[in-house]
Amino acid sequence: MQKIIAGCGYCSRRKAEELILSGRVKVDGVVIDQLGFKADYSSEILVDDIRISKEDQKVVYLLNKPKGVISSAKDDRGRRTVVDLVDCKYRLYPLGRLDFDSSGLILLSNDGQLMQELIHPRYQVEKTYEATISKLLSDEEKERLEKGVVIEDYVSAPCHIEIIRYNENKRKTFLTITIHEGRNREIRKMFETVGARVMRLHRIREANLELGDLKSGEYRLLKPYEVAKLKDFLKGSDL
Repeated sequence: MQKIIAGCGYCSRRKAEELILSGRVKVDGVVIDQLGFKADYSSEILVDDIRISKEDQKVVYLLNKPKGVISSAKDDRGRRTVVDLVDCKYRLYPLGRLDFDSSGLILLSNDGQLMQELIHPRYQVEKTYEATISKLLSDEEKERLEKGVVIEDYVSAPCHIEIIRYNENKRKTFLTITIHEGRNREIRKMFETVGARVMRLHRIREANLELGDLKSGEYRLLKPYEVAKLKDFLKGSDL
């Protein structure tokens, strides 16, 4: 059942398992709350009483998310989401997350399998951000961050930081940082360990895709060859 839900583009397979176990899935009018249930696409499948169906055409959009927009399909507090910004007839879901206070590249799609691959840790998909921090970052601090620092109950994975420039008067550093993890507010927490506050965080690249010259709130549909190259890139990352 979870494979069918993911194949419909509703969510990842792992999320589908959570939906099933919490009793939010019905098949032909019967609540399914155990994994391993067999069904097919001819069945009436409801998630939260909303019917889902297999969509033959898979689409992927690249959006320049503005700051202050939620990276989810819906928000129980009525705030604007990334899905609200894209005019599309298909049911879209963000492929990964970008926190409320950050901006930049985020992908949206109805392809549940692609979503699963982009967020799975084994693929180690790199993401690059432009950041402005509230101090002059020293070489020693940069090296510490690149090796990994203790954040709460884990150590951040190695990353790469490139200093763009310093503003001596305002005590700011402009830099890019490339990571392959995506834990909640991880970059902000990393810089807090060296006494810096992230003032701006803007994602400019994910995997082999770049934001380009899209303005804030603008989006574009990836061309078929771009989607094919992205999938090839992920296959090459599956070590």
